[in-house]
Amino acid sequence: MIIMHVNSTAKKLTILTLVVISVSSPAYGYIDPGTGSLIIQGIIGAIAAVGVTLKIYWHKIKVFAFGRRKVVQSDEDQLDDSEN
Repeated sequence: MIIMHVNSTAKKLTILTLVVISVSSPAYGYIDPGTGSLIIQGIIGAIAAVGVTLKIYWHKIKVFAFGRRKVVQSDEDQLDDSEN
């Protein structure tokens, strides 16, 4: 059986944390329309940033996920190469 020794400082900190959490009173907060608008703008901005980042690095993500595919030359390209 494994016995874990917890020092007295950790015990005191745990008890103090539980007491503070259980004694605290509820906070009655108000979010005005300006704050709500700011939160919505932040969410929309984050979505736009993710979209732009994906657009910029899309090719690298595809190569990483699926690997490189061999490019097959068409018949016309092969004829052009043989003439030179």
